[in-house]
Amino acid sequence: MDHYDAQDVARCDLCEIAIVQSYCDFCHVNLCKPCIGEHISDDYTKHIIVPFQQRRSTLIYPKCGTHPNENCKYQCEDCNIFLCTDCLIFKQHNKEHKLSKLDEIFSKKKDQIQKDKQEIKEQILPVYEDIALELENQISHIDVDYQKFTTQLSRHRKELHREIDNAMNQREKEIDKNKRKHLSILTKHLEEIKQLQSLMHKTLHSLYEIEESNEVTPTIHYSSKNQEFSKLPPKVIVSIPKFIPKPIEKEELCSLIGELTLLSTTLEERVFTAKEPNTSVRELLDQPEVLNTIKTRHVGLLTVTCLTEEEIWTSGLTADIKCFNTQGVLQKTTKTKSGDRPYDIAVYSGGALVYSDGRTSTVYKVKNDLTEGIIRLHGWVPTQLCVTSSGDLLVTMYSNDGTQSKVVSYSGSTVKQTIQFDDDGQPLYSGNNQIKYITENRNLDICVADWEVGAVVVVNQAGKLRFRYTGPPSSTKNKPFKPWGITTDSQSRILVSDSDNHCIHVLDVVGQFLRCIDNFNLECPYGLCVDDDDSLFVCEYHRGNVKRIRYLK
Repeated sequence: MDHYDAQDVARCDLCEIAIVQSYCDFCHVNLCKPCIGEHISDDYTKHIIVPFQQRRSTLIYPKCGTHPNENCKYQCEDCNIFLCTDCLIFKQHNKEHKLSKLDEIFSKKKDQIQKDKQEIKEQILPVYEDIALELENQISHIDVDYQKFTTQLSRHRKELHREIDNAMNQREKEIDKNKRKHLSILTKHLEEIKQLQSLMHKTLHSLYEIEESNEVTPTIHYSSKNQEFSKLPPKVIVSIPKFIPKPIEKEELCSLIGELTLLSTTLEERVFTAKEPNTSVRELLDQPEVLNTIKTRHVGLLTVTCLTEEEIWTSGLTADIKCFNTQGVLQKTTKTKSGDRPYDIAVYSGGALVYSDGRTSTVYKVKNDLTEGIIRLHGWVPTQLCVTSSGDLLVTMYSNDGTQSKVVSYSGSTVKQTIQFDDDGQPLYSGNNQIKYITENRNLDICVADWEVGAVVVVNQAGKLRFRYTGPPSSTKNKPFKPWGITTDSQSRILVSDSDNHCIHVLDVVGQFLRCIDNFNLECPYGLCVDDDDSLFVCEYHRGNVKRIRYLK
């Protein structure tokens, strides 16, 4: 890597004497002026000589397989291949395919690499360091903890004297065996943690190298591992055995000495929390404004969810699931497998689309145009979906007879948690076949819009009821509060669509009403979502439009 302090003097890589003035951006070689001629003598056409201060500023594009003398500066998104200008001029590629400029992809990947490097270095790796320190502390204290048993056993030994020495020795062996097993469990877990730390250090090293590189191919092929690193390993909790002494008897001394409880090991799931959460505060605008309108042409527009500015997914009362960019240009369309409308849609951070199908009682995943069922229910119908910050999937569902509703959390296709009743055993949600929209707040609260009872029901991560919101303290609206769509923003505010009153309710994290967004011609709002910049996307059911609204300063 080319890092030079003020007192360093860069020398020519060829003569190793003269001060460098130039740099070959193709070979990555420092050059003085006299050595430039020697360096390019083999083939001057391939070398790129630039001033030393501009080193690594020239992108090295891949060579075209069809036109060897041309560089590829485009990528076909449909075929995932590189193309040169001759490929486009001579129409040797499908002109209907979408093209992207490699320099733009290169720039975006560089930004992602920088972001990933900072996230690993400043947030993820410190968490692993804390885990390793915790395990090291447990290991350092294990002798002290187990010495307590030896001391207790010795006191009991004095009471029993020589006739129970053999039995006492047997118990000492059991303690030692548990100690070794305990030590082995913690040491093994520490080794696993340190292996993950080592892998992250290697990844950081690779990211530094890619960040410094100006080679296009390895850069655009870079794939982030941060989601994988963010899934923390389970916490190992080893319960120390207990020595239980018994009264002294001359018969069956071994069994009467006492018992040592078995060493037990449990796994406690860790939830990744960044070390430095965003503490910036964004206030509400006095007058929210519509930034633009996306005309989806859906019949009965129900749901919107966004991943990036180029991926705004929408669905309605037909089998079509459409993807737009923020300018309203249709990017692609997919259809449900059954031909029925999807009850809801969501998108994983990696780009995979998921949708729920009431007809087949199945949640499907769509990746690279391939559709597979990942959750199949029996006796229940899946409705609304939410991808959580940890990558799990929340699913609201109702029973086939329409008498019960619940929220189930899935990791892949495995059930992690079911939320249905409060501490008194009463149902948290109304028992009917009405769709209940769901979202996760930044504090990991789970928020459900229950239309039937006119309430927003919020529980914490453990499924304990925090509060119910049934409308503002006073209202000038003509109709009762009936919530449909629900989402949250970076400030942990909760936004709920009140379709009958044609407005959006804004609540704080504890359920206090803040204001209504109704200062423009909003008609029958249903599904909601918020992007990374806190722009609000609102579905207008009858018009089939998605309005993009700025409501924060």
